[in-house]
Parts: sequence; C-alpha cells; structure tokens
Amino acid sequence: MAMIRVGIGGWTYEPWRDNFYPAKWPHKRELEYASRQLSAIEINGTFYSSFKPASWANWRDTVPDGFVFAVKGSRYCVTRKVLAEASESVQRFVGQGLTELGDKLGPILWQFAPTRRFDPDDLGAFLALLPRVQDGVPLRHAVQARHESFGCAAFVELARTAGVTIVYADSEKYGAVADVTGEFVYARLEQAEEANPDGYPAQALDRWADTARRWAAGEQPEGLPYVAAAPPPRTPRETFIFFINGAKARAPAGAQALIARLRG
Repeated sequence: MAMIRVGIGGWTYEPWRDNFYPAKWPHKRELEYASRQLSAIEINGTFYSSFKPASWANWRDTVPDGFVFAVKGSRYCVTRKVLAEASESVQRFVGQGLTELGDKLGPILWQFAPTRRFDPDDLGAFLALLPRVQDGVPLRHAVQARHESFGCAAFVELARTAGVTIVYADSEKYGAVADVTGEFVYARLEQAEEANPDGYPAQALDRWADTARRWAAGEQPEGLPYVAAAPPPRTPRETFIFFINGAKARAPAGAQALIARLRG
C-alpha cells in the first residue's frame, strides 16, 4: 500500500484558533503546529497570489520531514476563456519558486470554474502545457473539473493519456468523476457539517478510511461515480485526502479523525 496523506486547506483561519490550535498559540507558528498534526496541507493562497522563493523556503523549513504541500495553481491559468493560451501564465506560476519546497512539494491542483464546460481540444492543449520538471524538481498535476459536462469517458481518456490525476470531490454542488487516471489519487471532502464535531459522521469517516486504503492499494473503490469503461492497471498510488470547504471550522478535526482511523 502506498502512502496516504490527510490534511486541510491552508493553515490560517480564525475559527481554528478556538478549536484546533492551542490557546494563545502564536499566529506565526500555526504552520509549525498544523504540520505536526496532519500529513499534508493544500496551499490555497497560491490561487490568488504569487510568493517569493524565500516564502517557499520558509514553509519547507517549518514543516517536518515527510510532510507534503499540495499547491493550488494560479487563477490566471485556469480562469481564462481559452485554456490553451495559458502557457506564459503556467510558466510564470511554476517558476515563482515553488520548487524551493523540494521533496515537500506534492501535487499542483488546477481547479476549473464550475461554469467551464468540457472542451476536449482546449483541455488537451492545456494538459500538454503542464511541465513535468522545474529546476530539476519533478512536478505532478491534478485537475478538478466541476461542470457536469466533464462526466464522460473522453475526459478520463485525456487525463490518462496526459498522466494527470482527476480530483474526486465529495460535493453536493458539483458533479464528480472518481476514475483513477494518474500516478496518485487526490480527493477533496467538501461536505463537512457544523453539527458534527468531526465534520463527517463516524460511519462516513469509517467509509473514507476504507476508501483511502483501497486507493492506496491501487483499487477503484466501489460506490463512487465512474465514467470510463475500464479501470487502470492495479498499482499502489500515493493518496491525498483534504477536508476543505463545507463547515471549514471542522476540517482539522475531520482530518485528525481520519488519520486516527488509518493508523488503527
């Protein structure tokens, strides 16, 4: 079984100072604390802004060995009308210094707007723009498509041909595709509820623990929405699961509860 990493989106959020971080914990040390309770964090601020190499190096040095960051791709790459014209923006994004993370750099997440429809030619051209190496550091890519038109076998085939992972999102708002397409699995759990201390009910967390183990073992778990005719070869795959959106205040507790189940 490959590594299973569980985390949250970002590390700076006011409500977490009441239910996750210790009382009076210094704000400047929140990443230090969060990275020792979880095994991954999805950096969301990179969608809106770029950061200097020194910032990336500081994040790298703050977290422990074995910790990994997923990085959300810039909005200037994914919100344009024609994705195929994003070459310059993609190069600017990967060249800003994110490779300072070294072996703590996980997947890059390219999240499309809910209104973007599936255009096989444009999407194929965009996937071809995604570099595999930057500054000697390997790059891995995942795409999250949220329009129902992506629920087709052609989307899965394009992603598999490009070696790009399709993000599976547990969401009430958007359609989802759970087909495994890349060398790793990337899931975003977006249905946390404030009424549940861990965001998800215990039985749901049990199911997600089982699903994570199956993904890591190279399986396509039952009960998820698949659109391709056949699964990929059964190969263990590093698996990333992020508790994000929904009742955000519950995200750290949900991630910790899932980690506890995976260790059990």
